[in-house]
Amino acid sequence: MEKEAWGDRVFGAVNAIMLTLILIIVLYPLLFVAVASISDPAAVLNGKVWLWPQGLTFTGYTKVFGNKDIVQGYGNTILYTILGTAINVGMTVLAAYPLSRRDLYGRNGVMALLVFTMFFSGGMIPTYLLVKNLGMINTIWAMVIPNAVSVWNVIIMRTFFQQSLPHEIQEAAQIDGCSNIKILFKIVLPLSTPILAVMVLFYAVGHWNAFFNALIYLTERDKFPLQIILREILIQGQNAQMMDTGAQEGLAKKLMEAESIKYAVVIVANLPVLLLYPFLQRYFVKGIFIGSLKG
Repeated sequence: MEKEAWGDRVFGAVNAIMLTLILIIVLYPLLFVAVASISDPAAVLNGKVWLWPQGLTFTGYTKVFGNKDIVQGYGNTILYTILGTAINVGMTVLAAYPLSRRDLYGRNGVMALLVFTMFFSGGMIPTYLLVKNLGMINTIWAMVIPNAVSVWNVIIMRTFFQQSLPHEIQEAAQIDGCSNIKILFKIVLPLSTPILAVMVLFYAVGHWNAFFNALIYLTERDKFPLQIILREILIQGQNAQMMDTGAQEGLAKKLMEAESIKYAVVIVANLPVLLLYPFLQRYFVKGIFIGSLKG
């Protein structure tokens, strides 16, 4: 017993050390970006900023919220995220619930077709032509329709319905005269809060960080999401560093402004997700283990 207790203490100490190191590795970049966003850009470029702001300034945030493109991009991203997540979750539920029912004829064949699309697709050019022929270029629908359903998320939700909701409850509801729609909205969904929260988190984070669809399907600047604006700022900062240093004063000013705005935009862009995650963390952890145990 003493050896076992000693071994447990060693194991706990090693775990604590390893987790602390991982925490530092993960947390430091976030801390550095936050500190750099309120520090003097010259101090950041010279490597003087580590854990504490140097030359406290909020110029970056002032320029961010004073920039029309950034504010508009932020609003577009919020719109795409809310609408896209609502469509994603709705269609995932409507696909996963029937596939979880034992009385659905041919459900294994439908599931096989869905899984097939995870490994094989038409490719980017046919997808672009399809979106173009549907008249969705330069519209909000180009941001939310092409990726309306994730097969992987359908599988996760179907597994939850099968393993966490007793089939007898649905049978009892049918005996009482409930239709399939009533069973879904009155019984299944109220008992599925954990998986719905997981789906909201998965889809919302995906929409918030998405920029590839916007890069392909959007050309009108007033429809750009925040991630495209952030990408432009990062590219402008890199181009400023590679420019000829003939006009030293003008170049230095542009470089400082780009550096200040870059860190401020990163904080502003990621803050909503960082605030959302703690409220859904317990559901997120539970969602990871969905399907790993049977019974």
